[in-house]
Amino acid sequence: MPVDYAAWCFTPGQGLAGLKLGRKPLGEPGPGEVLVANRAIALNPVDWKMIDWGRPDWGNGQVPGVDAVAEIVACGAGVTLEPGTRVAYHQSLARDGSFAEYALLDSRALLRVPAGLGDRFAAAFPCPGLTAWQALEKVPLEAPRDVLVTGAGGAVGLYLVQLAVARGARVWATASPAHHDALRGLGVVEVFDYHASEWRQTLQRQLGQRRLHAVFDTVSGQHAASLASLLGYNGHLVCIQDRQDQAPLAPFTTAISLHEVALNSIHGHGSDSDWQALRQAGERLLEDLAAGRLQPPQLHAFDFEALPAALGELKRNARSGKWVTQLTR
Repeated sequence: MPVDYAAWCFTPGQGLAGLKLGRKPLGEPGPGEVLVANRAIALNPVDWKMIDWGRPDWGNGQVPGVDAVAEIVACGAGVTLEPGTRVAYHQSLARDGSFAEYALLDSRALLRVPAGLGDRFAAAFPCPGLTAWQALEKVPLEAPRDVLVTGAGGAVGLYLVQLAVARGARVWATASPAHHDALRGLGVVEVFDYHASEWRQTLQRQLGQRRLHAVFDTVSGQHAASLASLLGYNGHLVCIQDRQDQAPLAPFTTAISLHEVALNSIHGHGSDSDWQALRQAGERLLEDLAAGRLQPPQLHAFDFEALPAALGELKRNARSGKWVTQLTR
């Protein structure tokens, strides 16, 4: 076991330019914790946002990153998983993260990875896949109901449309034209180009007398609020990139429910039963990925040494899909 390890370290106030590849001492897992050796690391928009914006609890040398697949190398007291187990995880933003060769984790956050699923696909799953599952869990879906997923060309939207279709919903979506055929192939009723000024009116015409039961918005709180009028009585507005601080519609009209989605918050506020539900759902979805029942986003490879540049590409939204690096030892 090494005494230290390579990690990308944060410098307050310097954004992506302040990410420096350094070395940190290897810690030992405490009760309920595991030490893992990362095998593949995936990037998410939250990564560059936290690096650009900073956090009050991040000091010099903080390791960013939330998603990876890894092998357990040591376990603290009370952990039932065995060293050598391959796991995927979503790390708390309050702890040193996944942009490193090793990480210390709360064992409740670990998802066992099925043998048939490759490291890169498993690493790219936790943040978007678990977020999509949480978003869908907000809404009662008695089939068939009409739901809209905005930004369905992104990783969260891609998982969301598949999970909603599997539950029997009639799914409508917005995405750039490059994604339309693939989304229709996954069972989406119709996909609209969000650049088209009349797409809302076209959707309503196609719905006829029906109204949307739910809107899952992956764009922004402001964008979500602009879609609230498409919802029917007792509908659901689910914000994934933001939240609604005030009701977007007049009171005592359609009586919609407002939902926020905050995957990272489970680390500070989740009970053991919350973790169990998340873990069971995550492992079931990883099995679906391995069996081909769930389609992953396109992967883009990068070298670990080029991680800041890859984050920059993700920030510029140069390509859809997931950026993943495979670590070698």
